[in-house]
Amino acid sequence: MALLDNAEVADEGAPPDALEFIHDLRWDDIPANVRHHAQRSLLDLIGVAGGGRKTVNARIVCDFVSAHCGPGDKGARLLFDGRRVSVPGAAMANAAMIDALDAHDGHRLAKGHAGAVILPSLLAFSTELAPCSGAEFMARFVLGYEIAIRAGITLHASVDEYHSSGAWNALGAAAIGARALGLDSDQTAHALGTAEYYGPRSPMMRCIDFPTMVKDGATSGAHAGVTAALLADSGFTGAPASLIDDQPGAGIWSDLGVTWRMAEQYLKPWPVCRWVQPAIAAAARIRDEIAGRKIDRLVVETFYEAARLTTTHPETSELAQYSLPFPVAAMLVHGKVDAQTVTTGLLDKAVTGLAERVEIEISPSLSAAFPGRRSARLVAVLYSGEVIETPVVEAPGEPETPLSDTDLVNKFIDLMTPLTGQLKAVSIAEMAATLEERESVGPLIEAICEFPEGLS
Repeated sequence: MALLDNAEVADEGAPPDALEFIHDLRWDDIPANVRHHAQRSLLDLIGVAGGGRKTVNARIVCDFVSAHCGPGDKGARLLFDGRRVSVPGAAMANAAMIDALDAHDGHRLAKGHAGAVILPSLLAFSTELAPCSGAEFMARFVLGYEIAIRAGITLHASVDEYHSSGAWNALGAAAIGARALGLDSDQTAHALGTAEYYGPRSPMMRCIDFPTMVKDGATSGAHAGVTAALLADSGFTGAPASLIDDQPGAGIWSDLGVTWRMAEQYLKPWPVCRWVQPAIAAAARIRDEIAGRKIDRLVVETFYEAARLTTTHPETSELAQYSLPFPVAAMLVHGKVDAQTVTTGLLDKAVTGLAERVEIEISPSLSAAFPGRRSARLVAVLYSGEVIETPVVEAPGEPETPLSDTDLVNKFIDLMTPLTGQLKAVSIAEMAATLEERESVGPLIEAICEFPEGLS
């Protein structure tokens, strides 16, 4: 399946414009395959939030919003924590929680992540300010993705610099807020324009070169988008959203409601930057063949952007998640790359020792294929002189090679169990899987906001 070959018409007639789409979309209008993608992303994001909750990054931001963003009359709650804070504060902290563990979904052409902001923003509005049914919650979820991803593709087509995801997923957050608050068309336009204006056009490659807790700008994107909708509800005006209205986006918005960008999402098997995952997949491919044999050096051929992720001895989780040598070595040494690998496993000498022997070469052909394709090839040179090579491979989880539903559930359970225990994790998974059938999203929100037994 090509990236753009998922067009499925829900109803005959011309596609709606963005404002109509935001307010008129219904869960039953969405094609079945897209609804299934939405259910998978919902489960995956909740699991990643659970995995990210114990990180230093999440703790700092949660404590910050608890201290400085009081809930007022109607607030929202922090995931796997329970504290009530303001609606923008909850969106900000819960986005930080998901973004803290780089295991969440993404879109190739948007070159980033919608879900890390879409779900936290949706939860923030749906807790006390605008509670809703499960079907309405899921419709808001999908419309947020559709607006955000298109804004991201438009942004990258209109500027040369590579901006963080917060620059464009803020518009998805604002769209959800406009729907939840019942804004009229003018107010919705102002919300989108304000979200774009206030969204963080952060230079993403700066965080690639210097990995820190700012990550992909999700915290600021969520805060900007949610705040924009709340301000518009009070009469605040914003400049027109150029990412929706202007020429660089011509053709990107004309198929809204026909081509579903939600169905083009990739889902990650490993909690590290997507750019390094092809190299991990290559390592997994030859691990059994080189098990127990001494490796002299490893040569990874990949695209330019991935080649900048060179850390071998990560001192922080962020450095581990934005490293190519470290997770490749972990896959070869342990046969897995999981949340523990990039949090509590940073001092694993067997892994860091092998990471030192990883050489990275830039492939012109693989670089030219980015971002539509992200690929790598691995060459293992053994002390015996034998050379073992892989073909060029991509990471599993792309739209063409999706993770199975079983794989996703197992990933969810693995991420959640250390925090909530397995029985609670299974219960949450079952609630999420049937959410569209439920009269209220409240029980799911309650379940994922309770203070968990595994958090000290």
